[in-house]
Amino acid sequence: MGSSFGTLFRISTFGESHGGGVGVVLEGCPPRLELDLAALQAELDRRKPGQSRITTPRKEADQVEILSGVMDGLTLGTPIAMVVRNKDQRPQDYQEMEVAFRPSHADATYQAKYGIQARSGGGRASARETIGRVAAGAVARQLLNKTHGTEVVAWVRRIHDLEATVDLNAVNREGVEANIVRCPDAAMADRMIKRIEEIGRDGDSCGGLIECVVRKPPVGLGMPVFDKLEADLAKAVMSLPATKGFEIGSGFAGTRLKGSEHNDAFLPSDEGRLRTATNNSGGIQGGISNGEPIVIRVAFKPTATIRKEQQTINDRGQATTLAAKGRHDPCVLPRAVPMVEAMVNLVLADHLLRQQGQCSLW
Repeated sequence: MGSSFGTLFRISTFGESHGGGVGVVLEGCPPRLELDLAALQAELDRRKPGQSRITTPRKEADQVEILSGVMDGLTLGTPIAMVVRNKDQRPQDYQEMEVAFRPSHADATYQAKYGIQARSGGGRASARETIGRVAAGAVARQLLNKTHGTEVVAWVRRIHDLEATVDLNAVNREGVEANIVRCPDAAMADRMIKRIEEIGRDGDSCGGLIECVVRKPPVGLGMPVFDKLEADLAKAVMSLPATKGFEIGSGFAGTRLKGSEHNDAFLPSDEGRLRTATNNSGGIQGGISNGEPIVIRVAFKPTATIRKEQQTINDRGQATTLAAKGRHDPCVLPRAVPMVEAMVNLVLADHLLRQQGQCSLW
């Protein structure tokens, strides 16, 4: 319960941060999709720890093993099982957490709900759970790109109070990957890196904003009334660890406009598709994709586990203090970029299959 996502293109993730491994079972992927396994591994490499001086120093190769559903590089149409073994485990770093709840972490709520918790590394609440999502999202990315030429690109828009200036029409994967903070605004990226390092040296953490654009999305994705495309996108990205906010298109800024200012006027088109003069809707109208770029933003809170001493309680409700040990990102955003892309790809792939199942006869 709670570990599966999607309807037709459906994933179920498993594993804990300091258990034997983590992974995913992907069901519903069409047969005979030629998988680029190197590209799949590359997505996991973008997510893995220890990749730069501003991420957690935990060292994991995060090498994926495909156990089923693929033969000679082609999908079989049967469940695809993928696993990554945990190698660099240090449960001793979490001994203090056995008697003290980390403020704003899942320790206390997991204990209240289940009466037990995998305290080492946060268990299922750890971002290590997202390995399965990123692996399955890489499959979804290849499906969307090969069938519709769809491109999903996310980047770090803001760190703490430092915000980048990014051209939505020009941003690309190469620009995002040009620096360790994954911000295509090179000048701001340098400032962001310094800010993360300064906050990390102080034993603290910071949050920020990730922006994502989907180019060439299939038209007609989204199911009224409760399965609107933006509703499923919101659920998908808000299920990621440390997320606290979601916007699409004009988002909250659009509430300051009048209808005459906000409405996206339709343009004549000989291409047989909808075109709009502006894109305040973020590519989705009435819960259905209109073919314009889908633009979303996701807010991430500061990492909950910090080295600064904080007031907290133990599992008996008694007051205590905690200065957390272990290896943690001072800012989750650089590694969260591929996680956001993965969840967006999974939603689009699922809705693509649902759309074909409903409308392919006409």
